[in-house]
Amino acid sequence: MKHFLVASLVLILTAGMLILSSCTGKPPAAAAPTIRLADQFGLGYAPLTIMLEKKFLEKHLPGIQIERKKFGSGSAVREAIIAGDLDVGFMGIPPFLVGWDKGVDWKIAGALDSMPLLLLTYREEVKGIKDLGPEDKIALPGPGSNQHILLAMAAEQELGNARALDEFIVAMPHPDAATALLSRQDITCYYGAPPYQYELLRHPGIKQIGDAFTAFGEPFSYIVAVAAGEFYREQPQTYQAFCAALEESLHFIRTNPEEAAEILARAEKTVPTATYKEYLTWPGTNWDITPRGIMHYARYMQKAGYIKKTPTSWQEVTYPNLHSLEGS
Repeated sequence: MKHFLVASLVLILTAGMLILSSCTGKPPAAAAPTIRLADQFGLGYAPLTIMLEKKFLEKHLPGIQIERKKFGSGSAVREAIIAGDLDVGFMGIPPFLVGWDKGVDWKIAGALDSMPLLLLTYREEVKGIKDLGPEDKIALPGPGSNQHILLAMAAEQELGNARALDEFIVAMPHPDAATALLSRQDITCYYGAPPYQYELLRHPGIKQIGDAFTAFGEPFSYIVAVAAGEFYREQPQTYQAFCAALEESLHFIRTNPEEAAEILARAEKTVPTATYKEYLTWPGTNWDITPRGIMHYARYMQKAGYIKKTPTSWQEVTYPNLHSLEGS
């Protein structure tokens, strides 16, 4: 009897929806497509700001609902995706590989940029990492970040031990680290990112003692967009719209750096328009969706013990929309 009542109720509700549809001439409204995005602090994430301010996502998928969050490290973005709270997260290749190594269901949807990352200090007597001692503390976004692995690469090259400086590390979001270095409190070094590192170099006494391209050996993708597997499989139209919007955002920055700088100055309120334009076009900075450096990072991280396995190729950990590009 109970099952009969339930079935009858379902039939009544279904009939009611059909009657409503026939009266209005329209089927019941479908839920609006949604996308949940998360980035971090710094110029490396400028394409997301441009994407949202220029409404490129809405252009490629009208009616889309967008939720943006901001975190202080790639590991925090990773945990949010694992928890099912995000569809796409922006991070460095190393935290992505740590998650992939642990079986996280995700792949790279596209790169954002390549840009210099600088190791800075205010200590006059320090000329390089060989001069650092137990009293020194190096601020960077966190263990497993771009900056951490790059510091390990430099430590292996110059000190013979990739983990020689691990005890020196202090995890700090970029804005806090820049403030701490400038005030000379709690840290003596900062492995930075634009725009913070460039702003610091404007101050007397702050100097560069290392850089990412030297440690890595070649240019590489700084930030990548990582999409959850469930999102890719269950919302293909939204995924495609995101990729199209990302490509359009990168093209816009490359071809309209002055307007992009105006948008960032208005939206982010970090530095003036002229300064943003200088940083967007800084030597060594490129805005390109092609992922580069994945395999170099993976092989090094496995050798140094940060991950247990490496992909067979860069295509294994990226989605098909990238496979025709000259990635690495």
